Amino acid sequence: MPTAQHLHIRNATVLDIEHGTASPDQSILIEKGVITWVGDSGAADVEGFDGETIDAQGKFVMPGLIDGHVHVTAATADLGAMGEWSPNYVAAHTARNLKAMLARGFTTVRDVAGADYGVALAVEEELFIGPRVIFGGKALSQSGGHGDMRGMGTSVSDPHQCCPSIGIVCDGVDAVRKASRDQLRTGAHHIKIMLSGGVASPTDRVDSTQFSESEILAVVEEAEGANRYVCGHAYTARAVNRGLRLGVRCIEHGNLIDDESVKLFVEKGAYLVPTLITYERLKADGEAAGLPAASREKVDIVLHAGLEALDRANKGGVKIVFGTDLLGAMQIHQSQEFRIRAQVQSAQEVLLSATVTAAELIGLEGKLGVVTAGAFADLLILNENPLDDVTVLASPETAIHSVIKGGKRMETAA
Repeated sequence: MPTAQHLHIRNATVLDIEHGTASPDQSILIEKGVITWVGDSGAADVEGFDGETIDAQGKFVMPGLIDGHVHVTAATADLGAMGEWSPNYVAAHTARNLKAMLARGFTTVRDVAGADYGVALAVEEELFIGPRVIFGGKALSQSGGHGDMRGMGTSVSDPHQCCPSIGIVCDGVDAVRKASRDQLRTGAHHIKIMLSGGVASPTDRVDSTQFSESEILAVVEEAEGANRYVCGHAYTARAVNRGLRLGVRCIEHGNLIDDESVKLFVEKGAYLVPTLITYERLKADGEAAGLPAASREKVDIVLHAGLEALDRANKGGVKIVFGTDLLGAMQIHQSQEFRIRAQVQSAQEVLLSATVTAAELIGLEGKLGVVTAGAFADLLILNENPLDDVTVLASPETAIHSVIKGGKRMETAA
């Protein structure tokens, strides 16, 4: 179980991801889950300190990682079948998924279809051991869209909030308004809509556009009215650009973007969340993980384009957030996203996407993604410096010495 919340970390090399610097011989003082002081170890005021002290012995301390695109409830790649499982059974899988993510150094995750307020509360109250969960509830999908998991011969879907399906099927402006308000009612931090076809859905084309402009505008209006934002699943430039023009703030995937997309991202101040590891694993493990045949046939359409899209966006100055989007048994490969991104991004650029930029997206800049007074004490103590080689994080079992969340050293072993 977690240890006390009063914590002193000394003799640490503290990483400033934003500036790409490393400061040796530092102390970090933590009280009630918040960093209260960072500075030279010799200057730390620890008189009367009654908490735990960790001697980092020169190891590297960085902010906890943020994964901006996860599905913590996705116990299988067959999302249609999972919608009919017992919610209790799915919750058991969710608890395991969350604990494993925390062990990999992810102290915050943004769930973009599946998790609800109950999952977030379970973590907050330590019923589940895992990262902070920024949730959007169920994604919105048109009939036959990426969130509609009915096969061609199936007519019925169950949108009940207690069913572990990842989406709600809604058609027409009034229906999408009601669905948006329903998710916001439950405390959703964002609303996700399906702007194009996808891999995991059985009846749509990857290159389709989904929802009418009036429907998309209605969702954007509802989110903005609640001081929240819309994130949109989209692959093709046509779908991405359409969503950005209509006010969608964050695009998930974007494997097939073009130069016009990059221009729109920058102009609108929007975010891109590539999820490259999922296509590699869907190709290798999709069948074994439960991905239906109709979905496996669509993987190649987006598999090889993702890295080029990331490179295009990175060179164009797009705000990029780290994401993985793994389903079922493939979630164990979450940290491999660092290896893939390092092919076209610098170590600092990759780390920014998993700390500072991700914190901005979820509205917690200054609280997450930094090691500074006033920030939440979500920290990693590392054996190696990821600013020198970010791929060390692809092997968390050797790279991570300790995971600290909310000022508590976490016991993440199975």
